[in-house]
Amino acid sequence: MEKCSVMQMAMGAIEERVDYEMSRVVDNILDPNTKPDAKRKVTITLELTPNIDRTQIRVSATAKSTLVATAPVETALRIGTSRDGEIIIREIGGQIPGQMDMSGGEQEQPKILNFVKQA
Repeated sequence: MEKCSVMQMAMGAIEERVDYEMSRVVDNILDPNTKPDAKRKVTITLELTPNIDRTQIRVSATAKSTLVATAPVETALRIGTSRDGEIIIREIGGQIPGQMDMSGGEQEQPKILNFVKQA
């Protein structure tokens, strides 16, 4: 009689779930928007429930990964008023709008936030 690991039970479905979560962890590690040296985790939970006469055991397996969140994206906003007194909030760019950078690209016009004043 050949012995095997509990990971191979359920026609390989337990092992398949663990491998799926591992692939999610590897994708998260390779994502340049996450902290590269932060710890990730794969947790395998096996719940074993015996019947009353202890002749059978129901096994429930769950694999879960804990990933690292993506790094925050930041910007800066400037608050001002238009000539008619309307509040204007616009994103601050790295250069003056219309200015050329060293590689020949032109700085776009800043995005203006749709600001709704509460009554």
